[in-house]
Amino acid sequence: MSIEPQTAELQAELKKELQTAVDHRRNFAIISHPDAGKTTLTEKLLLYGGAIHEAGAVKARRAQRHATSDWMEMEQQRGISITSTVLQFAYSGYYINLLDTPGHKDFSEDTYRTLAAADNAVMLEDAAKGLEPQTRKLFEVCRMRGIPIFTFFNKLDRPGREPLELMDEIERELGLQTYAVNWPIGTGDRFQGVFDRRKRQIHLFERSAHGSREAIDTVIDLGDPRIEELLDKDLYYQFKEDLEVLEMAGSELDLDLVHQGKMTPVFFGSAMTNFGVELFLDAFLDYALRPSNRRSNKGEIEPTFPDFSGFVFKLQANMDPKHRDRIAFIRVCSGKFEKDMVVSHARTGKTVRLSHPQKLFGQGRESLDQAYPGDVIGLNNPGVFAIGDTIYNGQKLEYEGIPSFSPELFAFLRNPNPSKFKQFQKGVTELREEGAVQIMYSADEAKREPILAAVGQLQFEVVQFRMKNEYGVETLLDPLPYSVARWVGGGWEALQKAGRLFNTVTVKDSLGRPVLLFKNEWNCQQVDGENPGLQLKAIAPVTSGQEPEAV
Repeated sequence: MSIEPQTAELQAELKKELQTAVDHRRNFAIISHPDAGKTTLTEKLLLYGGAIHEAGAVKARRAQRHATSDWMEMEQQRGISITSTVLQFAYSGYYINLLDTPGHKDFSEDTYRTLAAADNAVMLEDAAKGLEPQTRKLFEVCRMRGIPIFTFFNKLDRPGREPLELMDEIERELGLQTYAVNWPIGTGDRFQGVFDRRKRQIHLFERSAHGSREAIDTVIDLGDPRIEELLDKDLYYQFKEDLEVLEMAGSELDLDLVHQGKMTPVFFGSAMTNFGVELFLDAFLDYALRPSNRRSNKGEIEPTFPDFSGFVFKLQANMDPKHRDRIAFIRVCSGKFEKDMVVSHARTGKTVRLSHPQKLFGQGRESLDQAYPGDVIGLNNPGVFAIGDTIYNGQKLEYEGIPSFSPELFAFLRNPNPSKFKQFQKGVTELREEGAVQIMYSADEAKREPILAAVGQLQFEVVQFRMKNEYGVETLLDPLPYSVARWVGGGWEALQKAGRLFNTVTVKDSLGRPVLLFKNEWNCQQVDGENPGLQLKAIAPVTSGQEPEAV
């Protein structure tokens, strides 16, 4: 592959510039169960990165200032994250792209898409609870993608489980080797700090006002005679005992295994009070995978490949309600992005000028002139982009698409007010494009109302809330009695051949592909067993170059 002829010297210079940029970039998504403290940890990382000066911890019952990463009105009302947010900041000579994902299970599809853009994942766990269902589910997606996973046990300042027990649970249930990078001294009310195994130093922390500013950090070397005065004697002896066990029986750190997603570096701390957050960030920068190769229809594309390329992993309408804007989130995969550059759009074959690129920071944005592999940029999206689209310079290439997962709840979305027809159509189209919910239609052409297909009930609430607040349309939901969806891999032809099917209804997705809905898994298995030619699939076939049907 090559772009228009350039001198060897210019090519070598660009390659060098790209290599330097890639070496200084790190990109990660945080995955967790709701209430493990994800938004709080995100804010504290920004605090240490100097990106914000005071962190607003998320408490649904507290009228504190709202957290920077929870920007949607509904998120701020409920104290939960229901959209993915991109936050970029500089720290210690590195540029960090932090992809904050929804913790709520009803929005796991948004998380899957975000993980497609991430090079690393941070698995955040509540030290009192250990592994929880949503974390396990998201871990499987990370495993599917083979990305490195870093584990942060949070809330050590509250009563919790034994650290060795928490690590054993990960090894036993996820099949991941663990390596403790730091180790807690005490827990709950007696949490006195952490031991950094990298530098053989104990960090003693004083609580600041709910951790809203950087923690005051007292560091002492392991052999320092003051340790016994500063630590409770029983905690110090317990810590020495744990350390002995770790160093005799624990695994050695192996970065190759970490980068293959087979070993997880483990950190302990308290995001709320800032214990261990900066230690985590420092170690993460040393251990994490830098932006790496991406699979495409032309094989693996290196980040230092000179032609610009990237893909859309998220769309968001009305991030700024005053401007009725639509933003496409693009992960830069190779080459150098420059403002106003003209690129090719793989799906449509059209050329697009990338004007008004933005560096994203929750709801806030600032314009940028250039970006490198690993960065995430926001582009105004006047209906051009769809999730999974590739943009590129030079020879045509397409990155792997982002799959749609099987929804479990279905309902007709009705517009009771005919005078709002246009607004209703616009809202449904834009919310479908950004993946807030999957949209399906009855195979009966007479029924034109969209069918919302969601993973959880809260997605329906968000769609209705946004239809009213952003598009001025009150809507009605008419639930359907189905809980399982399967795409027909054999297409409409296979469906015709199969003849009449019982205990199922046929609908079509936004690309016009047949989908069967079932009331339960048993009905699904029965139809599948009797009609193998249908090739039923729980994940939508990933296709490129297809336009969704008009609403």
